[in-house]
Amino acid sequence: MKKHTLIITFLLLLSSFLFAQTPDYRVVFDITSNDTMTHQTVVRQVGGILQANPNAKIEVVIYGGALDLVTKDKSVVSPAIQELAQKATFKVCEFTMKRHNLDRSQLIDGVQTTPDGIYEIITKQKEGWGYIKVSR
Repeated sequence: MKKHTLIITFLLLLSSFLFAQTPDYRVVFDITSNDTMTHQTVVRQVGGILQANPNAKIEVVIYGGALDLVTKDKSVVSPAIQELAQKATFKVCEFTMKRHNLDRSQLIDGVQTTPDGIYEIITKQKEGWGYIKVSR
């Protein structure tokens, strides 16, 4: 009887420990807008998450009309992007860059590229990442 009680107590403690673990916080942001207010929104959202959870894994995928978000001479949030890129990942679609005749040297420091922005998002979702479409 004591042996069964000890085993049950151990299993209850173990299960409570396992359920008490904080799951990974992983989210991918999808931004296609050329609206500077939307650019400020994504910076605010990413910064807020990282402030609340510094261990969060965040990726912002930029394609379509959102190139100005991460273009050196056009971004209205360039300093914030450079700072956030130390903790979050910003990836620009290479197909979009090619369509707009933009090369990597024109991107804000710390910004990365991905061959296909939509494929990048789908891959993250298949890996269990949360998804947020950024808009105003």
